[in-house]
Amino acid sequence: MATTTTKLDVTSRTAGGSRATRRLRRSGRVPGVLYGGGGDSVSFDADARELRLALASSGAVLDLSVDGAKATPVVLKETQRDPVRGETVHVDLLRVRLDQAIHAVVPLELTGTEDAPGVKEGGVLEQPTRELNVEALPTAIPESIVHDVGEMQIGDQIGLADIAIPEGVALLDDLEETVLATLSPPRLQAEVEEEIESETELVGEGAEDGDAEDAGSEDSSSGGE
Repeated sequence: MATTTTKLDVTSRTAGGSRATRRLRRSGRVPGVLYGGGGDSVSFDADARELRLALASSGAVLDLSVDGAKATPVVLKETQRDPVRGETVHVDLLRVRLDQAIHAVVPLELTGTEDAPGVKEGGVLEQPTRELNVEALPTAIPESIVHDVGEMQIGDQIGLADIAIPEGVALLDDLEETVLATLSPPRLQAEVEEEIESETELVGEGAEDGDAEDAGSEDSSSGGE
């Protein structure tokens, strides 16, 4: 939980074209935009290393200072990354008030995956939901929500209603419909069971057809007599 904030100093800039932006990035700076909170939008650039460290250590809230002015609390709204290198190439920051709740997206982390009995038996653990939508005060937003799946058996399913959440945090996703994790039988076993089920159905259909043919033969014989 973000009980403290990290300060980040940035420099205002005049929004330029793609060529100017590429020069900026080559010099080790990351462009960004600050908006919201009733203020004007401000284009800025930040030192790439300082930005990376600030985002890694801040939790939810940053104290942002533009051109040395008084810092204002902000949260990261969106990050754009290079699709090949994974480096941050642009950030959007949103002004917030520390006494007003905001919506945020928080990563879901599953622990104990290797210890689950169903996994040890060869089951397949899947995590269809990797992020959760939450509402909380900026300083109460957790860096992640963690849930232990170390007791899961084959066939088990964990939903949003099954997890514990930090105090002061409200979940915005559907508690009953949101599936966080499932533990299915081994793929080969599931395929074999499906094949057996299909073959059983075919055999059943064949038996019914055979009974019908026998009944038809008996009727023909009776008619001949």
